Amino acid sequence: MEEQSEQQKFAVLIDGDNAQASILAQVLAEVSKFGLITIKRIYGDWTTNTMNQWKESLHKHAIQPMQQFRYTVGKNATDSMMIIDAMDLLHNNDLQGFCIVSSDSDYTRLATRIREEGIFIIGVGEKKTPEAFVNACNQFIYCENLAVTQKPKKKARRKKKKEEEQETNAPLPLLIQGFETAAKEEEWTYLATMGNSLRQLDSAFDPRSYGHQKLQSLLKDYPETFVLKQDRSKKPPVITVALKPQHGRG
Repeated sequence: MEEQSEQQKFAVLIDGDNAQASILAQVLAEVSKFGLITIKRIYGDWTTNTMNQWKESLHKHAIQPMQQFRYTVGKNATDSMMIIDAMDLLHNNDLQGFCIVSSDSDYTRLATRIREEGIFIIGVGEKKTPEAFVNACNQFIYCENLAVTQKPKKKARRKKKKEEEQETNAPLPLLIQGFETAAKEEEWTYLATMGNSLRQLDSAFDPRSYGHQKLQSLLKDYPETFVLKQDRSKKPPVITVALKPQHGRG
């Protein structure tokens, strides 16, 4: 009971018109890494067929459906209701975090407002999500990184990784910047500290975007740049990172 009370309390608010039901379990699992989810709500017009995808998930995940009729064609009343609810929760509940599940830029100001209150804000959306909303969050998680897929064979993984790095910016410059920010003037820094720095530099940073589940695995792709050291005398083992001499700060 004491452990639960010490956990950070989170509210998960889902734009049912603009999110995928297929990854709901993964979204909740991701947010649970940060704290205890005490409020779970899905917003939409439940009289329309577009909300059918969510109905099976409501009881399974104990999510409260919030009804909002569409009064005008082409206008999304769901956004307004969700924003109003979020502001009510912000001021009337003992919450330390929010998760907004949507790819809609309309939530940009909401995310900024929540951050202004010193509350941690997580965004979850597709890679098409506008950059303004992504950057307004403390951390942004792409739906594509949560989709359940079979692990490809090694050769296929290498080929896929090369293709992904051609399609997106290779992460090495950001990784080096993240190390420099975390280490400051020190030679070594904790892997966890570097991870926090990377998310501060880029709220959407995620090793899964580059075919890796963990930051440690991603860094191992650059053995000419990074050195990793594990201290097994501590439980759990602590991992530290350094730049190789040729990449040092002189």
